Amino acid sequence: MKHDADGSGTDQKTGRIHLLDERTVNHIAAGEVVERPASAVKELVENALDADARHIDIRVHEGGRRLISISDDGWGMSVDEMMLAVERHATSKLRDSSDLEAINTMGFRGEALPSIASVSRLSLTSRERDAEDSWTISVTAGKKSDPKPGVLGAGTRIEVRDLFFATPARLKFLKTDRTETANIVDVVKRLAMAYPHVSFTVSDEKRTMFRAERLLVEGMDARRDRLGDILGRDFADNSIAVDAVREGVHLTGFAGLPTFSRGNAQHQFLFVNGRPVKDRLLMGAVRGAYADFLARDRHPVLALFLELDPRHVDVNVHPAKAEVRFKDQAQIRGLIVSGLRHALNDAGHRASTSISQAALGAARPAFSPGVSGRGSYTGTTLPAGLNEASRNYQAPLNDEGQGRFGPDIMQMSARHDDAADPRISPDSPQSQSDFPLGTARGQLHETYIVAQNADGIIIVDQHAAHERLVYERMKASLADSGVARQMLLLPDVVELEPDAARRLVERAGEFAELGLVLEAFGEGAVVVREVPALLGKVDVIKLVRDLADDLMELDQGLSLKERLQDVCGTMACHGSVRAGRRLTVDEMNALLRDMERTPHSGQCNHGRPTYVELKLSDVERLFGRR
Repeated sequence: MKHDADGSGTDQKTGRIHLLDERTVNHIAAGEVVERPASAVKELVENALDADARHIDIRVHEGGRRLISISDDGWGMSVDEMMLAVERHATSKLRDSSDLEAINTMGFRGEALPSIASVSRLSLTSRERDAEDSWTISVTAGKKSDPKPGVLGAGTRIEVRDLFFATPARLKFLKTDRTETANIVDVVKRLAMAYPHVSFTVSDEKRTMFRAERLLVEGMDARRDRLGDILGRDFADNSIAVDAVREGVHLTGFAGLPTFSRGNAQHQFLFVNGRPVKDRLLMGAVRGAYADFLARDRHPVLALFLELDPRHVDVNVHPAKAEVRFKDQAQIRGLIVSGLRHALNDAGHRASTSISQAALGAARPAFSPGVSGRGSYTGTTLPAGLNEASRNYQAPLNDEGQGRFGPDIMQMSARHDDAADPRISPDSPQSQSDFPLGTARGQLHETYIVAQNADGIIIVDQHAAHERLVYERMKASLADSGVARQMLLLPDVVELEPDAARRLVERAGEFAELGLVLEAFGEGAVVVREVPALLGKVDVIKLVRDLADDLMELDQGLSLKERLQDVCGTMACHGSVRAGRRLTVDEMNALLRDMERTPHSGQCNHGRPTYVELKLSDVERLFGRR
């Protein structure tokens, strides 16, 4: 017996085992299943989907605290089923333990309704599709009423009032009404992505916050349309279809182009057998698939759907079913990585159209005349001297005498057996119609190539584009027969910090596979004897110092091949055409043709766009011609 300061005694023995009362058990279950109003909405909407609903309407008041009402046109329930539905572990979705090995429904635990009812005032009204009458029951803090006649067409309506009134401590952890409502909308959006043939609406006291109409098209078209409705038409226009199968596992969906990326991973949606999940394995696989195309602080936008035998995935590892466990994790990861990479390869040189729209949005006329008709302006005159200057202007000639840069783009193009670089006249009809990236018309500030195609104008960042080309060739050479090396006439000695030099020498064998041959040269220095031939003339000292910095950032447990995008990216950057280098028309056209032939050339190694396309119709709008 422990004596308190006031002399009273308190029994400290806690080892006696006893059964918890039913009220406490229900509250514990509710705490696991119903974390916040959005959790209740998720459970109830999933029940509606399992009931084969085609229209689901969700209404909430005060962020779901005051009211959550969910109506569906599903199968409905008999009065006997309704009385069982609010009992713990009562479900229509499992018969015995063997069914746990093959879950084919969204819900199966039989906990959602009784858990929600134990901490709220719940009413349940339902009518079977072929029944003449509907019935209603109510449950308050776990205590249910007798059934009474109700008023409802076929389907079910569940109203949850005063959520957590029986556990007021939980209310303290809820956020503002706006935040809780936003969480509810997010939950419904995720379910709507997986079920395009079901309509969803979410509304509060004032307005409809989300609506997705039922789609009647089939297959990938339905998926694309529903994702476009939820994620925006920009996503539909800047995504690529993913469709891959491996050993009975089917991966479908749409993945955004690397240039259509975000600053966080909140726009990645993953589904397993129609169930929205947040799984580290899946997120890691997505990161690995895009590692070659995005900087570390950028994240792709995508929605991926995995369909597999339910016996090969365990959805019973999390109370809210938000996580899953796969029988063969390596198979799933490999399928996602390869499926995404194949889709990205098929995208070729495509870049995000949102980049072009941003460029057009930033474009402003030098002056803003009043428009009185097509091509006619009133209210403002041209700046003094502009007409005279335009009459006397002559376009500058290209400097055809400029020497070539290394590596020679023309030689690179000639390596492709299927298409040596065409030295076409910029004025020929072929130059504007046959090539997606058009033909070069000039160079701006010795950094940007301006080309014209049949549809408009192409502006290319010459350094970013060539960097990607060099990088892709280094990867291809490494996968094929190793990167060709070029011996230096005079080896370069690079002085470094002792630790940096040591790190480079320790990886010398791996660098040799990438075409860079170096060895120790006393304390705190290395000597470079060969460099990758693809790099041409390169500043060896700066390259080696940058690679030493890379090694400091990389996980020492990983090989350089596993960090190919980091190391080869640095090499490619040093071997690419620099901004400020004047190019001939032939060199510019060669670069454009190489971009058309090279996968992923629409973005540089850091995920930035390598070119912007402005449609002629958009340019005409800038000048009031449309």
